[in-house]
Amino acid sequence: MNDINKVESIKETVQLFKIFSDNTRLRIIDLLVTGEFCVQDISDTLETSQSAISHQLKLLRDLNVVRTRKMGKQVFYSLQDNHIKEIFLLGFSHATECK
Repeated sequence: MNDINKVESIKETVQLFKIFSDNTRLRIIDLLVTGEFCVQDISDTLETSQSAISHQLKLLRDLNVVRTRKMGKQVFYSLQDNHIKEIFLLGFSHATECK
């Protein structure tokens, strides 16, 4: 990997880690670790407005943290891949062990 590619990859990694710095986004990721959900289900479970959830899901989608699947008019969200789950679970484990 040349220096230009490495610098770009580091910038993308910084953006990924910024995703994990918001309480609502982490709660969404925590829920999606367990499976696939539509906006309404996420909103109901987290007791947060649909507009707030949709805003956070757009950020997560733009950074390839979540993927979507449409069924009729409903859009279902799930984690993009196992890496996201592992990053979240490692961070969560570290935080709970350090108390």
